[in-house]
Amino acid sequence: MEERKKFPLANPVSLLLDKEKEDFQRQDFLHLIELKQLEMITFHYVGLDGQIKDLKIPVTSRQQAESILAEGERVDGSSLYKGLVDAGLSDLYVIPVYRSAFLNPFNDKSLDFMCRFLDKEGKPVNFTLDNILVRAHQNFKDSSGLELWALGELEFFLLSEQEKYVYQLTRQRGYHASSPFLKSGQVLDEMVRLISQITGAVKYAHSEVGFVEKVESEKEEIHGKMAEQLEIEFLPERAEDAADHLVLAKWLIRNVAYRHGMVATFTPKLEDGVAGNGLHFHLELKREGKNVMTGTDGRLSLEARKLIGGLCFYADSLTAFGNTVAASYLRLVPHQEAPTRVCWSDLNRSAMIRVPLGWSRLADLARLVNPQENEPYNRYGSKQTVEIRTPDGSALIHLVLAGILMAADWALSRAEANESGKEAMELAEKLYVSGNIFADQKLLQSLQNLPGSCQASARILLEKRGLYERKGIFPPSIIDYVADMLNRENDGDLQQQLASLSSDSRLVLARRIMHRDLHKH
Repeated sequence: MEERKKFPLANPVSLLLDKEKEDFQRQDFLHLIELKQLEMITFHYVGLDGQIKDLKIPVTSRQQAESILAEGERVDGSSLYKGLVDAGLSDLYVIPVYRSAFLNPFNDKSLDFMCRFLDKEGKPVNFTLDNILVRAHQNFKDSSGLELWALGELEFFLLSEQEKYVYQLTRQRGYHASSPFLKSGQVLDEMVRLISQITGAVKYAHSEVGFVEKVESEKEEIHGKMAEQLEIEFLPERAEDAADHLVLAKWLIRNVAYRHGMVATFTPKLEDGVAGNGLHFHLELKREGKNVMTGTDGRLSLEARKLIGGLCFYADSLTAFGNTVAASYLRLVPHQEAPTRVCWSDLNRSAMIRVPLGWSRLADLARLVNPQENEPYNRYGSKQTVEIRTPDGSALIHLVLAGILMAADWALSRAEANESGKEAMELAEKLYVSGNIFADQKLLQSLQNLPGSCQASARILLEKRGLYERKGIFPPSIIDYVADMLNRENDGDLQQQLASLSSDSRLVLARRIMHRDLHKH
């Protein structure tokens, strides 16, 4: 722990308690409340809309604080999960996850926790988004002997009033821009600092491709503002921790933006011809804590290829959880580094699944450009991942990761005569592509299309609901809810509508569609 104290971005709760987060106990928090004279405990949890919810509990005595930390609180499940919980049986318990503790950066008198939902019997509530993911991961571990770790690439636009048009960025040329061309760099620094301290899981942050000098919109909230696209990428974590940290990060980003008089939006598409907000997930399989994505030859392992095959098999139905608004399908179009067909490739950003550089055959690269370095660096294990590029900023994060786990379970179960595992391997062999798929029309036509609308995704989800409901992982009520939510977008013929309009009318309608869900999920 002494080593950790040298790093200012370490979790302040860990520093104050001189403990790793996995070792936090109730008495530690009581000590911290007294030490820092904290006035409040705040519980956070995920509602049916995928967003963070808050319950603020003032602390007036040690006994009360101990009770809250030991037994949680009750909340109205019929409001948080409207339509899934009967109002007459609505109470749910919210119980703090001790390892998630953090000091609230927007209220220096509050100790905060992520929570899990329990029912009246003390069992995990089966329909809450977080518990579906926890259940899916436990099933995968039991069936395969593996863990799934994930990292998200969280893209968003930061919109602000821009008074001085100097050092102007160029449209679609914002990738890794630095100040003074990037105007929001200091705000991004603040976001990264807070997310790092709370989650310990930020890999890096940078400016992304998208830039709009002056947004045209019917929404007063964003009309006339400059929009810079940013990305915060995370480190790999167990799937359920990755999901919690991504929704926490969205909460933090929105709050920091609000305090600076800015607007942060994760909407899948902000402007026609400008890059959209993806939420790509990098995935790695671990056995006994060790990455098993590569073999001794540095090539993708059998497990990694089966995972890819499973993702390809589930791909069209996964969009139901990863692409949940009509604007999602204005992003999933050719030539925008967004996938439209089911396939995979190495390093190829036109493919649905990409195998990025993973240092698989190289190590200690700094010594190649710094020959004066005498100390060798010995990396522990592989860093290889595979990246699924379909999901976007509208994703129900816990559900899309739970769906990915069901795909992994289908492909990697150790059950005898696992026919699905054989099919996964066949799919992986069949669907590998090289080069830009849009430049090869024959290849392009041979690949399965991803759904083109929310309504198409809903139809496929209902047809393939058994892929998610098997083993009791996804409750039928959740599948019905998601399908109904998608159908309400009423976008089945949106592309035809847009194609029939003049260019000016098309742009007006497209912007109306893109901007109507600025803050969904």
